[in-house]
Amino acid sequence: MRVVSLVPSLTEAVAVTVPELLVGATDWCVHPAGLDVARVGGSKYPDLDRVRALRPDLVLLNVEENRRADADALSAAGVPVLVTYPRTVPQALDELAGLLAALGVTGEPGWLTDARRAWAAPAVGAGARRAVVPVWRRPWVVLGGDTFAGDVLRRLGVVNLYDDDPERYPRPDLDALRARRPDLVVLPDEPYAFTADDGPDAFPGTDCALVSGRHLTWYGPSLAEAPALLTAQLAAPV
Repeated sequence: MRVVSLVPSLTEAVAVTVPELLVGATDWCVHPAGLDVARVGGSKYPDLDRVRALRPDLVLLNVEENRRADADALSAAGVPVLVTYPRTVPQALDELAGLLAALGVTGEPGWLTDARRAWAAPAVGAGARRAVVPVWRRPWVVLGGDTFAGDVLRRLGVVNLYDDDPERYPRPDLDALRARRPDLVVLPDEPYAFTADDGPDAFPGTDCALVSGRHLTWYGPSLAEAPALLTAQLAAPV
């Protein structure tokens, strides 16, 4: 089987499990380090001619990472696609298992077993921290409800103050964000690269936790270490 992945986290999952199957990936697929496959452009605007030229038996996509138009174009060209869309950690683990089964993997790889074990603890309830979670600046975009990253944080004791918003990625202005009076502002380093000098300045007097965007938003091998790493980062705000 020849696989092209247009989703960085799925690229990593395939590359560390059945690397011989992976023939193409996006320019943003940077894990595992040293990945040596053909590159087909970005996740949002891949070069579909390059994708088709790799003669894939399967192209991996995600509802949030990729455009419906590209999935439709590949399907219309007779290229099989597999589209993922997890909104919770359990869904992500199950979709990963289903993906690997579709690739002919028998049994569960160690990283997926480790990830299930790492997330086996029940979600944290009472006493959780109230937070806003920007994922972009200029304009501000935050995590809303029904998102995978939102579920990750909920399971680590973070209450997203925009969890009940009808939009999955609301765009409040800065005054509206501050008006929610969060105990914590969670600032990932992707897709927007928040840093100690870019992000916390907008929320004076409020704890701001700089966290790994990969461990917050990717569903793949990084899930195994995500709970411990994110917990440590959330506990050490700047």
